[in-house]
Amino acid sequence: MDMKLFNSELKVMDVLWREGELPARQIAAILGNAVGWNVNTTYTLIKRCIKKGAVARTDPGFQCRALIAREAVQDAETDELVGKLFDGSVDKLFASLLGRKKLSAEQLQHLKDIVEELG
Repeated sequence: MDMKLFNSELKVMDVLWREGELPARQIAAILGNAVGWNVNTTYTLIKRCIKKGAVARTDPGFQCRALIAREAVQDAETDELVGKLFDGSVDKLFASLLGRKKLSAEQLQHLKDIVEELG
């Protein structure tokens, strides 16, 4: 994925990923309640997402739908994080995450299972 979505744009995308296709006014209402944005702010962000190719708009009703999957954005953001903060090393990221807090035996087993499935 070549596009960079900023945190505010990701809030718009999150609504679409969760709710599916929605009119812009409904996205504005949801984000107005969740983060206090006014309608103009939300519409500006929706238009940015459209310009970037992340959202499609259809009429009537300024219907919006996500054009990119949440997983694609998560993969791109993870790659950027690993490259920028961990010298491209997934091992360093993993060690950092594991060192942040005490994990339960169940959480550790779940992580081991994931690693074994990937190997």
